[in-house]
Amino acid sequence: MLQAFAVLLVFQCLGEGLVFLFGWPVPGPVTGMLLLLAALVAVPRLQDVVEAGASELLRHLSLLFVPAGVGIVVAASSGSGQWLAIAVSVVASTLVTLAVTALVLQALTPRKPSKEEGGNV
Repeated sequence: MLQAFAVLLVFQCLGEGLVFLFGWPVPGPVTGMLLLLAALVAVPRLQDVVEAGASELLRHLSLLFVPAGVGIVVAASSGSGQWLAIAVSVVASTLVTLAVTALVLQALTPRKPSKEEGGNV
């Protein structure tokens, strides 16, 4: 499992380094995950190495939300007086996300031909 964590950290560091070096507007860990995906496609046996560590991380995923929650509580004081704007943006972004998800699902779902179109059911 230590080897799995080492592989994951190496790819995260590679992503951070590339983002810093080229000034890309993408988070380093996202770039590292894309590099890891490319490596997993190129070297399929790397999956056996990474799988144990990834499964362990996923099992304890809820613990990774604690720092984010603490950050929100700490930063809440800087948002004082802006609660209406924050609430409107949260509701609006949620509705937009639901609408886009529904449209993508509708576009990707195969349609069954109706009886009027002469299709056999």
